[in-house]
Amino acid sequence: MANCSENRKSVPELFGSAVFNDDVMMERLPKDVYRSLRKTIDEGKDLDLTVANAVATAMKDWAVELGATHYTHWFQPLNGVTAEKHDSFISPTSDGRVIMQFSGKELIKGEPDASSFPSGGLRATFEARGYTAWDPTSYAFVKGGSLYIPTAFCSYSGEVLDKKTPLLRSMEALSTQALGILRLLGDDKTQQVITTVGPEQEYFLIDKELYKKRRDLMFTGRTLFGARAPKGQELEDHYYGAIKPRVAEFMRDLDRELWKLGILAKTKHNEVAPAQHELAPIFSTTNTACDHNQLTMEVMRNVADRHGLVCLLHEKPFAGVNGSGKHNNWSLQTDTGKNLLDPGKRPWENLPFLLILAAVVKGVDEYQDLLRISVASAGNDHRLGANEAPPAIISMFLGDDLTALLTDIETGKPCGNLAEKKLQTGVRVLPDLNMDNTDRNRTSPFAFTGNKFEFRSLGSAISIACPNIMLNTIVAEELRQFSQELKGQADMPKAVNALVRRVVSGHKRIIFNGDGYSEQWVEEARRRGLLNLRTTVDALPRYLDQKNVELFRRHRIYTEAEMEARYETIMEEYVKTLNIESLTMTGMVRQEIIPAVSGYVSELAQAVAGKRAVLSGLPCTAESQLIEKLSTLLDRAYAQVEELEESLGDPRAASENILSAATHYRDTVIPAMERLRLTIDELEQNAAREHWPYPTYADLMFSI
Repeated sequence: MANCSENRKSVPELFGSAVFNDDVMMERLPKDVYRSLRKTIDEGKDLDLTVANAVATAMKDWAVELGATHYTHWFQPLNGVTAEKHDSFISPTSDGRVIMQFSGKELIKGEPDASSFPSGGLRATFEARGYTAWDPTSYAFVKGGSLYIPTAFCSYSGEVLDKKTPLLRSMEALSTQALGILRLLGDDKTQQVITTVGPEQEYFLIDKELYKKRRDLMFTGRTLFGARAPKGQELEDHYYGAIKPRVAEFMRDLDRELWKLGILAKTKHNEVAPAQHELAPIFSTTNTACDHNQLTMEVMRNVADRHGLVCLLHEKPFAGVNGSGKHNNWSLQTDTGKNLLDPGKRPWENLPFLLILAAVVKGVDEYQDLLRISVASAGNDHRLGANEAPPAIISMFLGDDLTALLTDIETGKPCGNLAEKKLQTGVRVLPDLNMDNTDRNRTSPFAFTGNKFEFRSLGSAISIACPNIMLNTIVAEELRQFSQELKGQADMPKAVNALVRRVVSGHKRIIFNGDGYSEQWVEEARRRGLLNLRTTVDALPRYLDQKNVELFRRHRIYTEAEMEARYETIMEEYVKTLNIESLTMTGMVRQEIIPAVSGYVSELAQAVAGKRAVLSGLPCTAESQLIEKLSTLLDRAYAQVEELEESLGDPRAASENILSAATHYRDTVIPAMERLRLTIDELEQNAAREHWPYPTYADLMFSI
């Protein structure tokens, strides 16, 4: 919990108090050092070692004042989580004592073992050396007695082994291409175009003591068995409902911990499912937003633990209720403060907006596969298309006004004013409300929401790096093509109008403003020629299509070898995840469920025998039929466990043909798991409560 002195601080005093941010740098660094560091951050200038030494000393002194004794290079390997190795600041002196030291070399570069992280074959086990490199665009911070230094991670031979490096590359690529467009349109003031993101985070909270009694939650993050509770989300009373006191205390503590780390936690509320909640931040630069979202997930878990709770970030912890996602609100902003996705009052005259919008439309259509791949995982396969999240089919929602504008441009009709809309409340004491030009379509994977796009397909546990790498790169590519076409045009408005007309005509199939949950949309999407990549195994092989390899190579985001490594890593994770789930299922059934239910059957049999010993004619229909039903289900469960075990292969051998192994798990192992689950859930519904070895869904979702 936050200590008393922190609780007395106002939010402005608390915010960023554990961050080596710009204010701290201005206060503690010599002016020339600060100016040099700002040039590195803002313009990408090389960092002189003398400057690095001065920054390191100031950073160490500041961190020590906050109680830090160690530092760590904090990085994001390919497994989607974060990694850290802690070294102390101590350095021995000649008199046998120690002093606290930290050098520029230690700040700039670290050397973690690169062989123990996923590399997709880029590194052999004996090739251990790797490097971390300081990312000065993301502020260092103090947490848990250590100074955390955000870094990139690469191998000894230079291959990229992390998610930060390609994200930074994609941001630079998009900035370069967007600046090219702005220059053609006469903008000489803008020096940088920045992608910004506000990632909303959904999660579940359950009681920690109950969590410890569920082996499936502990090993896999989700319940592999569980009959539905009598009440779920059907009354629609949890969404935005009153927050329970225990959850409110957690949220209050969480906000303060995040604010200390400079994370712009803004909104908190109950989500649709029982025990489900959401936190949403204010927009920040994409690189920082990615770091902050990783920190948010970690802090959520830690704060929950202090409150006797467990924070579940799996995409589908409970069957029968909504799973959890992460909405990636993406936009483009200039260093002069202009949002390039703001249509303005006369969008048909807003040439930068029209070109950016056209680039997004064309990019999303041409690279549907990459956007689907960017959110692919075994966990998210449970959620996409389940009438709680967008379908696996990628489409765009633009709303009536923007769609009408693009239609007018396509058909050559004059574009009229977008009239300001007023919502008439019909109550005199209530004001009439200004309405947005677009509704919100929660069934759309990729929706325009006024001045940004909301990519809604991300799973709750995912790193936001990959989806934003994809978005940045595909839009950069479309803007590159647009620049080539528009160069030398004498009448730029006319040329832009012609370009947008052609884009709309060629790519309007991707625009869909209707119900993405409907079966009719699945058929309509097929007719339009849109992809329906329902599972990770359907989607991932397309990652290595030549058009995608060329895209990332052209913008220097990945080499082909680095793309192959990411493909191998995701596929291996898919297979290993399902293998762990299968082994957990078989262990739970063999070691706990069958013995527990068998004990109940034995107790019922003794009850029948006891009745008949007293009076042979006493009715025993209920006990006898229950014995028969439970025994039948037990035999079925035992046979299905045998079947599931036989279907499992050795995941270590999967690397020989990872696609074949993943396909086998999707087509054979998952159906076997689903059949076993149905039987076990029926057993739960028929077994006595005291004989069931696990907390039920009712316990887990309604105990707080």
